[in-house]
Amino acid sequence: MIRLHLNGQDRDIGSDPDTPLLYVLRDELGLNGSKFGCGLGQCGACTVIVDGKAVFSCLMPVALLAGRRVRTIEGLGSPASPNAVQRAFIAEQAAQCGYCIAGMVMRAQALLEHNPHPSEREIRETMAVNLCRCGTHMRILAAVRQAAAGQRSAGLDQAALAQPTVPGLAAAGVSGKP
Repeated sequence: MIRLHLNGQDRDIGSDPDTPLLYVLRDELGLNGSKFGCGLGQCGACTVIVDGKAVFSCLMPVALLAGRRVRTIEGLGSPASPNAVQRAFIAEQAAQCGYCIAGMVMRAQALLEHNPHPSEREIRETMAVNLCRCGTHMRILAAVRQAAAGQRSAGLDQAALAQPTVPGLAAAGVSGKP
């Protein structure tokens, strides 16, 4: 049995220690936000955050995660109450087919938690690791810039970025309450 800290809760994992985290998330825990894209760590559809860093869950054996903090897209916000990065992706209409978006959001989240004010170059280099087959890269980059700009204008810190708040949705007539 392996215990990891997943989305704020300790979880016991019964899978074989060599099983990639992606399969544990999807098959054992029913968390389907992370997607299987290539299985080779080349597309980023399976990206999650481990101890503050974006990682490919398809390459990470669950045995390496004992006692570590793991966050998936399900741990950021909800459809009714998205966090700041998710709100920016919605505002910029960054998803087309939606397959890569969870991984993109997680990579952007990790970047902005590490560096709340990234340069254009840092955004592009960080996000280039994840692929979007539909070609919405420009909207994705705009969403990351918007999330970073929101942090600057609001003076938000890392903790505020991770909290699901929805001030802009109320003006659009959408309730942010779960």
